[in-house]
Amino acid sequence: MPAIPTDFVPLALDATRWEAVEPYFQSLQTRPVGSPADLEKWLIDRSELEASCQQAESILYINMTCHTEDKGAQAAWTRYLEDTQPRLKPAAFELDKRQDEMLKRLGLVQRAGGRYRVLARDTAAEVELFRPENVPLQTDLAKLDQKYQQITGAMTVQFDGREQTMPMMGKYQESTDRGVREAAWRGVGERRLRDAAEIDGIYDEMVALRQKVAENAGFRDYVGYAFKSKRRFDYGPAECFRFHEAVEKVVVPFMRRQDARRAELLGLGGAASRSASSLRPWDLIVDPKGREPLRPFEGGRDLVRKSRATFDRLDPQLAGMFAGLGDGASGNGAAGGACLDLDSRKGKAPGGYQSMRDRDRKPFIFMNAAGLHRDVETMVHEAGHAFHSMLAIDEPLLHYRHAPLEFCEVASMSMELLTMPYWGDPAGFYPTREDADRARRRQIEGSVSMLPWIATIDAFQHWVYTNPRHTREARTAQWLALDTRFGHAVSWDGLEPFRASTWQRQLHLFGVPFYYIEYGIAQLGALQLWVSSLEQGQAAAIAAYKKGLSLGGSRPLPDLFAGAGLKFDFGPEIVGRLVDRVEKELAKLPE
Repeated sequence: MPAIPTDFVPLALDATRWEAVEPYFQSLQTRPVGSPADLEKWLIDRSELEASCQQAESILYINMTCHTEDKGAQAAWTRYLEDTQPRLKPAAFELDKRQDEMLKRLGLVQRAGGRYRVLARDTAAEVELFRPENVPLQTDLAKLDQKYQQITGAMTVQFDGREQTMPMMGKYQESTDRGVREAAWRGVGERRLRDAAEIDGIYDEMVALRQKVAENAGFRDYVGYAFKSKRRFDYGPAECFRFHEAVEKVVVPFMRRQDARRAELLGLGGAASRSASSLRPWDLIVDPKGREPLRPFEGGRDLVRKSRATFDRLDPQLAGMFAGLGDGASGNGAAGGACLDLDSRKGKAPGGYQSMRDRDRKPFIFMNAAGLHRDVETMVHEAGHAFHSMLAIDEPLLHYRHAPLEFCEVASMSMELLTMPYWGDPAGFYPTREDADRARRRQIEGSVSMLPWIATIDAFQHWVYTNPRHTREARTAQWLALDTRFGHAVSWDGLEPFRASTWQRQLHLFGVPFYYIEYGIAQLGALQLWVSSLEQGQAAAIAAYKKGLSLGGSRPLPDLFAGAGLKFDFGPEIVGRLVDRVEKELAKLPE
């Protein structure tokens, strides 16, 4: 569908202020709409208004996470949460009700050959879910997440003669000196424990608030509410449990075989030996053959330069998109229209994300680069999200410029695998064949070994929200049981307090509840695409990737997977088949 021009929303609109956007919401609420053509124009105008609102929110969030110690940035985000967002949600609900009625009355879904089917389905769900009494509760939840971000963003450790952030400390887990690894691991763990009780309290409040949100909307617990609000029309808790079982039966044995081989190469015993010579949590990242850590880049600019070289070899269209993001030199959030803030620093929130500024249609990538291979993974991962946004950039409907998270993560995770053949270029991350092979082996292993952690986090959330009045002690016991079920074959002897609170590092549990199974579903899609690249060639895989991503969110989830030539399936059969293929490919690479 070609874009329909609109001048409904001024480019200079300050959409952080309710009084600035309110007249446009009122105009859409009262505008006469008597024909399908009128409705299509109305939908485009609504899209651009909400794109302006989403962009304003995105920039405030970027500033808040890039500068957690900046009182102005924090206050601006808080003002938005307290003053603007609570007014936007009821206004959007009123438009949803009108949109739902007009779509049905004017028969636009039937007239447009299914073009609006997903929009109609999603709008109806939003209308069914909305409760005005939940708006202040959702504001409270957002402020609690802001508090969590501030606490974790302020965490630093004095180590190696200087103050270092949590991401910076990651490099010591690759040290060939086991004493250094242990000291760094304990330093990070002890620092996290200092705030563990406060973070527990934040989570307690969040669980109680989410239960109330669910009950207000007519649900027994937050599980049902979360699945409907995330528009999970194509799978439910039962399919998630099948994924957990598949991971337990197929992937955990694979991961623990890798752990046993790692212990053997390091000259250590297995977890069962429960001694100082056992495989321990600080032994999971170091090169098992005692080689120096991989150091793929130095700083954000070098990371971008080498990423560009990688994408240049992968595909010219994707390379052009990446080149348009900048050189990685900026460290001031989205100021000046910047698209990248990459380097780790004190006062920066943890993690990484890609956020689309929807009115300008410009992506922004946030991460905490510290010179590690995992930063390479993050860079190409978030670039995949940016590619997704840019491949759907001409879609006139904002709703269809965003896809379900399960498919968004296919866009990002596929880049982690499809770029592997190009990491070893002299201008790339790993000039030597040995280092390139090490990095590829680590990536392939990790693409499967991450599935047990995904299952752990997802199963944990199912338990938490089906038992919303649980005690902290019961929550800890459940976490430990899940770690026993899905975790690495390491000894935690003497480390019990650290083990009990490891879940707190997973920021998704706080700000985006139930957003994690998507990674597992998507990783299976990405692995399918990678296998296709091995069997049909890189060009065919990239063509399928771009074809699927260009659909945005305009199709149901299984159809989006099919658009990229993938099966929407995360049961035991496909998990087993993909793990078998991974083991065969690993056998071809040197250890």
